[in-house]
Amino acid sequence: MTVRTRFAPSPTGYLHIGGVWAALFAWLYARRHGGQFLLRIEDTDTKRTVPGALESLMTSLRWFGIDWDEGPDIGGPYGPYIQTQRKELYQTWANWLIENDYAYKCFATAEELAEMRAALEAKGDRSGYDRRYRDLPAEKVAELEASGREYVVRFKMPLTGQTVVPDLLRGDVVFDNDQFTDYVLLKSNGLPTYHLAHVVDDHFMEISHITRGVEWLNTAPIHVNLFKAFGWEMPVFVHLPVILNPSGKGKLSKRHQAFTEDGTEILVRADEFMEGGYLPEAVLNFLANIGWTFGDDVEKFTMAEAIERFDLATVSSAPTKLPYSKLDWLNGQYIQEMEPLALAQAVRPYLEAAGLEVNVEALLVVMPPMRVRLKRFTDAIEFLRFLGEEMPLPDSAEALTHKQLPLESAAAAFREARDMLAELQPFTLDEISAKLMAIGEKYTVNGKAGPFLGQMRLAVTGQQVSPPLFESVVALGRARVVERLDQILALFEAK
Repeated sequence: MTVRTRFAPSPTGYLHIGGVWAALFAWLYARRHGGQFLLRIEDTDTKRTVPGALESLMTSLRWFGIDWDEGPDIGGPYGPYIQTQRKELYQTWANWLIENDYAYKCFATAEELAEMRAALEAKGDRSGYDRRYRDLPAEKVAELEASGREYVVRFKMPLTGQTVVPDLLRGDVVFDNDQFTDYVLLKSNGLPTYHLAHVVDDHFMEISHITRGVEWLNTAPIHVNLFKAFGWEMPVFVHLPVILNPSGKGKLSKRHQAFTEDGTEILVRADEFMEGGYLPEAVLNFLANIGWTFGDDVEKFTMAEAIERFDLATVSSAPTKLPYSKLDWLNGQYIQEMEPLALAQAVRPYLEAAGLEVNVEALLVVMPPMRVRLKRFTDAIEFLRFLGEEMPLPDSAEALTHKQLPLESAAAAFREARDMLAELQPFTLDEISAKLMAIGEKYTVNGKAGPFLGQMRLAVTGQQVSPPLFESVVALGRARVVERLDQILALFEAK
């Protein structure tokens, strides 16, 4: 079998992270078997189509590194890949079903349907349709059609017996046919519903594996019966498990949920991950761990490594939730592996978005020690705020003292540090660290530099949390550091 998988989103809004996850699994499987991965746009729900959504979802997929071999932008031998452009094909096969007694024209008006629904619900039947047009005589059908009455095309579901849905993750799932209604295949505007469109498309695009959410399992019997009616070979059905909210209660909502109980931010939109300071490879690694395991207790791996092992048959069928805290850990692991220049270039746009102008040279100095401190690129904003804006001074000289560094010693230490930095040549990390260490050891009571260096960092950066002192001094630059220390010394003089 030639493996051909597809991701078929609807352009009705932003791309949900659950959609990225489903696309990833289909993509991994196709790449694992040297097959093709398709992007197909199911846009037949024209009332809900959002302008720009198609371009947005393609941008999101590309950011994650999920590419496609055929699609609306690059074409392919089975196009077009946008369903509204395939309207005539669906109409042809809907008519074929009618001609071969697998479907029929239903002329029920909105008022009729409302009456049917109410009458059926009174009997405990929630199907919403009583099949009154299913066996209408041909003459009556012709009469209604000639009168200009609008109609939809409905599929003749078997009335008795059972339908077996073979699912790769769940085995054979058996349904009683009497629980189903006659589903609409073609709407009155001539556009298909999902039921008809995806069956026709998956057949003519030669899709080998249908990967989709488990919420489609309950209506899979109509799809099985459609494939049988057409006499087409069925693809392999793979109904992926539900992704739960972090609480484990209910499906991960498309609405932004704010924060989990432990304070971790819950992201549901693909663009939130794109803008939230994450690396795409870290997010993909995170998603690949949802419902599937790499094996050997390995949690961090590349997609190239995942492709070598991935198998849809080993995906769990059990509902699973997104462990957001693990995403931050993974992202931090990937950040630690970045070269300083690449990290500086990645961090800088987030600083600029926060209104902080920091040159790359300064960032290059602080990136090596920052690599182990960042979980997201956005974390750098608070760490590096002192580089892009003037930070407030401590409230008093006492705030810069320590039990091992009393007031007079602190004043002398800061004075010597200020004069040393004003003249130091070369103004390098090694020279600065050696000289400041010596000053700290000279003025602290116990002869250890730590208390002074900690207060020096607060004096220079104005922050409780910042990069290490020596890198902060180099990044801030001689002129700004000396100016800052002059203001600090003024506090001591006032005292």
